[in-house]
Amino acid sequence: MRNFDYTQLSKKSWNNDILLLCSKIHECKGRQELFIRQKPAQLTKLTEIARIQSTEASNRIEGIVTTDTRMKQLFKDKTTPRNRDEREILGYRDVLNTIHESYEYINIEPKHILQLHRDLFKHAGFSYGGNFKNTQNYIKETLSDGSEKIRFTPLAPYETTEAIEKICKSYNETNALEIVDPLILIPAFICDFLCIHPFNDGNGRMSRLLTLLLLYKSGYEVGKYISIEKQIEKTKDVYYDALQDIDLGWHEEQNDPTPFIRYILQMILACYLEFDERVGIMDDAGVKSTSYDVVKAFVDTKLGKFTASDVLVGCPTLGRTSAFAALKKLVEEEYIEKQGERRNAFYVKRNDSIW
Repeated sequence: MRNFDYTQLSKKSWNNDILLLCSKIHECKGRQELFIRQKPAQLTKLTEIARIQSTEASNRIEGIVTTDTRMKQLFKDKTTPRNRDEREILGYRDVLNTIHESYEYINIEPKHILQLHRDLFKHAGFSYGGNFKNTQNYIKETLSDGSEKIRFTPLAPYETTEAIEKICKSYNETNALEIVDPLILIPAFICDFLCIHPFNDGNGRMSRLLTLLLLYKSGYEVGKYISIEKQIEKTKDVYYDALQDIDLGWHEEQNDPTPFIRYILQMILACYLEFDERVGIMDDAGVKSTSYDVVKAFVDTKLGKFTASDVLVGCPTLGRTSAFAALKKLVEEEYIEKQGERRNAFYVKRNDSIW
């Protein structure tokens, strides 16, 4: 088995773009902490939206889906799951809530990782939930003719427990020494977790949940308010490309995690920038007196088309009725133009319209 020593990351020379991404995220983190201290109550709606989006997006990456209406009902315990997909969605919701609410008390150790995996599958009732894999798994690639080939063979089941123990131990020791930026250490850990592929099922979802856990424990809490999983789902082709590179030469300790580190940093920064934009709108809401002003301020930040759902997400201080009333007034004033009907409806600013 390969060694796992994350202290070696401190000896690596990182490309300027990696260092610049880390620097920008550090700056954003400082601004976020200031806003959280000053106006914590304003973030409640953002947190609610992010949890739903994270649950939906992370499962959708794996082909686990339900309707928007069902997702919201499941998240609020207003219905019971109808099928396997919805039972697995409930499991992700529960683990995400645990991480959001108790990350300080979850240690980076095999026992706690297994407990999170157990809860991920508790509604589905699978016996392998909470256990490391008992059969060999493979990373496969689908060819143009529809056939599959094995692209990478993870560690065997008998090696898995020891490997997870080693990466947890090395992560904790390196983090305690403070010789590697957590923004580099975290995705390096996730790279090894994915190459070990420790579970029969749920490795991708667990990797994203662990990414959030590690970020929160290191003080990077943007995922509470802006869904990192949604950012990944929106760029999943790039995500898969980054994943395809991380296992080349992994067994021989010659793999390069840099593409994956770069990708994760880009997603984190994108979330922080979106957080800054939302905060700006909420700051405006503190000065302006009407929902109309808030929605108009949001519209002014948009380029191209947007939906009513985008407005509800982008203006978290508003209720549905007031946001829709503001949109209607903006249409009547010909400040924006509505195209399509019902679920297909969207809006554009009049000066952006191509009609």
